[in-house]
Amino acid sequence: MHIAFIGLGNMGAPMAANLVNAGHQVCVYDLVESAMAALEQKGARRGVSAIDAATGADVVVSMLPAGAHVKALYLGRDGEAGLLDALEGTPLLLDASTISPDDARLVAAEAAKRGCTYLDAPVSGGIGGAQAGTLTFIVGGDAAGFERARPVLEVMGKNLFHAGGSGSGQVAKICNNMLLGILMSGTAEALALGVKNGLDPAVLSDIMKQSSGGNWALNVYNPWPGVMEGAAASRDYQGGFLTDLMAKDLGLAWELALGSRSSVPMGSQARNLFALHSAQGNGGLDFSSIQTLYRAGEPGQD
Repeated sequence: MHIAFIGLGNMGAPMAANLVNAGHQVCVYDLVESAMAALEQKGARRGVSAIDAATGADVVVSMLPAGAHVKALYLGRDGEAGLLDALEGTPLLLDASTISPDDARLVAAEAAKRGCTYLDAPVSGGIGGAQAGTLTFIVGGDAAGFERARPVLEVMGKNLFHAGGSGSGQVAKICNNMLLGILMSGTAEALALGVKNGLDPAVLSDIMKQSSGGNWALNVYNPWPGVMEGAAASRDYQGGFLTDLMAKDLGLAWELALGSRSSVPMGSQARNLFALHSAQGNGGLDFSSIQTLYRAGEPGQD
């Protein structure tokens, strides 16, 4: 299958690599030259533009930071044509970005006018899942389109969910990430409380993992440095899921709540905490670095 992959960040690059390893003809495009060069060495072809990469593709996969980038890619901006105006044929369009449901529905509607199927297919599972091909895909859009996408998604992911109509994948992903932000900030808070009262963070973590406080952030992605080998906290919070991206997703949850008149007091608190943490210069660190917000005043933490 000829697949175009647009967006080779921390998540997109390993996802594209898995498609190459599965034997697909993959043409990649990213604004970062080194990202394209790395995929080229793995067997992908480099596009000179997003439109060039997508020309002749059976499937277009995009993995971009925000809704503005997705709309610019597919719909164009500043007088430049988007993919929908430039593509020949009717390739399947899979957007794995996390964006607002309204943005996803807008692109889907415009794609439908041109005879293309657009699916919002945000992912969960982090960089480790992207590398291992075990991501969870949460897909919104046409059911027939979901089945058409299955062979491609199964190369990159282990768990595939059809959440419902267009935009539903984004709604489900936003709810999931709001909960993750709440769990991570709460886990960091509990660990800081225990340590400041004399407990070893590793011992406290083991206790809570086997007790009712166990959760994904604690069990799989412990935010305290040195407690869990392989976690971002044990490599100076480098890589992983950036604080700025979590802050963005919590903002999307807030917008979704406003639009539906939903009450999200804990989600709002998590949004404020991650916004503060980002404003203090930590936006480029993994989101588990929220732990440092609770350690302010400790030696080496100012």
